[in-house]
Amino acid sequence: MARTLYLIAYDVRDPKRLAKVGRYFHSYRVAGQKSVPEIWVTDAELAHIQHDLERLLDTSEDSLHILALDPRQRRHCMGQAQTFHTPFFCVV
Repeated sequence: MARTLYLIAYDVRDPKRLAKVGRYFHSYRVAGQKSVPEIWVTDAELAHIQHDLERLLDTSEDSLHILALDPRQRRHCMGQAQTFHTPFFCVV
């Protein structure tokens, strides 16, 4: 069960939907900022996330991008920004 690090970027126009999407990603977030979280998930988890977001977003107003981060690329963080990195991951 391989995991991939993804960067999620979203712009949700309605404050109520924005709050729901922010809460939704809270349990998946391993790093990142408010509307640009980094998540580390399996393919099955990503499919589940995409399905859930179809009902949370209004596709006529909102936008969301899911970008796979290449683990070979060096990440550059500035200021308070941090990224996720670990040699292993354990779900308890």
